Amino acid sequence: MRSKIISIGDELLIGQIVNTNAAYLGEKLFSIGIPVERTVVISDEESVLLSELDDSVNNYDVTIITGGLGPTHDDITKPVIVKYFKDELITDETVLAHVKKIFSDRNIKMPEVNKGQALIPKNSEVIHNESGTAPGIWIENNGKIIIALPGVPYEMKSMIEVTILQKLKLFFKNKFKTVIKQKTLLTTGLGESTLNERLGDIKEIIEESKLAFLPSAEGVRLRINVTAENEEDADKKINLIEFRIRKKAGEFVFGTNGERMEEVTGNILRERKKTLSLAESCTGGELSARIVSIAGCSDYYMGGVCSYSNREKLKILGVKAETIKNYGAVSEKTALEMAEGVRELMGTDFSLSTTGVAGPSGGSEEKPVGLVWIGFSSAEKTFAMKFNFGERRDIIIRRAVMRALEILRRELLSIEQNYY
Repeated sequence: MRSKIISIGDELLIGQIVNTNAAYLGEKLFSIGIPVERTVVISDEESVLLSELDDSVNNYDVTIITGGLGPTHDDITKPVIVKYFKDELITDETVLAHVKKIFSDRNIKMPEVNKGQALIPKNSEVIHNESGTAPGIWIENNGKIIIALPGVPYEMKSMIEVTILQKLKLFFKNKFKTVIKQKTLLTTGLGESTLNERLGDIKEIIEESKLAFLPSAEGVRLRINVTAENEEDADKKINLIEFRIRKKAGEFVFGTNGERMEEVTGNILRERKKTLSLAESCTGGELSARIVSIAGCSDYYMGGVCSYSNREKLKILGVKAETIKNYGAVSEKTALEMAEGVRELMGTDFSLSTTGVAGPSGGSEEKPVGLVWIGFSSAEKTFAMKFNFGERRDIIIRRAVMRALEILRRELLSIEQNYY
């Protein structure tokens, strides 16, 4: 099984928009056993798309095109498709009614140009777009599948998850000779090389399967890929590899696949009926933003104080003036008093604090850019930990937020605060 992705749009080529669609599609196609062998980004030029369609029909089982389905002159996908397949565009009344309803529901008069979005290649199948006005197109040609989808990510993703994946599995059900599965383990607190050393001989862990190390500013993702003759054997392989990895790196594994650290810690807080408050300085509200991105966080998150200035640290959190004078805002003592202050202010079970030098200016030999103190407070104990997260402001903030959440996770699970 071979597949290809064609992403259309000058805006992608000149860097105005990042092509997240291709990454998403690659993951989803792989998950059903149709790995992507080629991804191309092309301009809004008829000749270029015609050439890529010819390559697709001759060399790939599945091709997914994203973009170029809008109502304007530079949306070329449908005209080029009908030209290549010697087809014609016809109005689909169901699609037209859907487009009209979207405008009506928004109390907007529909421009005449939008009627063009109901024009569909005669020898194709419509893929309903619940979230927008541009329908998808499904074309079968000599056992090959060509799919055209809107470039708007949330519209495209909805169509993939609701319709496309299932249709592909049904269409190719007799061609799948093997089952391909993947699972990602999420780690934090260890660098890529340190994690690799901790795991030891990778071949002993994975045998004939594959393991990819995917580092980021927040941790390392371990992506397991297995191939088997059936679902049961694939699951057994993945479970065995996961067991072996967790045995060697267990405390540093915090989740799997699409889980987020704020989701993991939030679930623990909710299950234990505990509450959290935050006092942020160098992270400037980013930690709070991560917490509140999880639906239902009001069950455990009581609030936070973004005390960027020393005045607010003193006035709201009760940090002592002599602490700032003698130790400075970026210090263990200040982090401790911030954590204690916000916990008492909010009346929560736990609290976190962040104070540091996010840069790019403001650092010194004693307190360089990247220095961050993270505080934790509960009824039983209060402590602060010192870190240096590099020199880039955005990376410093991301790492500080992630480490604060990891400190919380370890305290909730009674795991030693151990980092490398």
